[in-house]
Amino acid sequence: MILSMTGFGKAVAELSSKKVTVEIKSVNSKQLDLSTRISNIYREKEMEIRNELSQQLERGKIDLSIYVESIGKEVSTQINQSVVEAYIQQIKQISENSGIALPADWFSVVLRMPDVLKAEVQTLDEEEWSVVHDTLMEAVAQFNEFRQQEGAGLQRMFMQKIESIASLLKEVEPYDAERIEKVKSRLQEAISKLENVDYDRNRFEQELIFYIEKLDVNEEKHRLSHHLNYFIETMETGKGQGKKLGFITQEIGREINTLGSKSNHAEMQKIVVMMKDELEQIKEQVLNVL
Repeated sequence: MILSMTGFGKAVAELSSKKVTVEIKSVNSKQLDLSTRISNIYREKEMEIRNELSQQLERGKIDLSIYVESIGKEVSTQINQSVVEAYIQQIKQISENSGIALPADWFSVVLRMPDVLKAEVQTLDEEEWSVVHDTLMEAVAQFNEFRQQEGAGLQRMFMQKIESIASLLKEVEPYDAERIEKVKSRLQEAISKLENVDYDRNRFEQELIFYIEKLDVNEEKHRLSHHLNYFIETMETGKGQGKKLGFITQEIGREINTLGSKSNHAEMQKIVVMMKDELEQIKEQVLNVL
């Protein structure tokens, strides 16, 4: 079964004083392109997270977010009371010594002075990280499940398009036999209209055979049928088939183009155009396959 490169996963963990949310989303990309937005307290684990995700997610432009929301009464930033008191004493003393009255909003000025606010240094303990890591893995599991669901939809669409091309290929058969006979008849009729012209009939037959061989599309039909079957086999086996399926669609397109250039028949060329339309829809979506 194929997997889509498009994915989304989200998981939430509630700790004693905080809520941790992990989100993973991705779109298609030729390689693994991982961007992270991680809360500072978990920043030390970034390399560990990257290594783990690179092994599990393989390919795609992936955005990972781990953010924290405080749900307790405690706050990480505190007012440094001793510094505030020192500023207040100095301001009052300056006011008394200079005879300048204190402004109405002088206390708000104090609160904006340097070092009034102090941030507590947060340290990550292993118990908390264990919970966050489990939450990360839960988000990854949801993300991979999303990829499977999207991949199943892609696979159904590919099967429909491949079967359509195979059906159109069968429609070529009656026109293929008909056009060869028409070519023979047209050339023989043109030769018969030539008066007083002597020609080597053996040489004419040889040239006719050579010309008809150039119009023969049996090899193209055989190879196209083989590529269609190979596309289906590749979808149903292994993983990470996106690039391989892309190469197979190139080969399918090459055989369809050759079939069109050699057809020399209006109805066959119409069928070839319909094949190309189906193939273009496959090419657009195969870019989303992991």
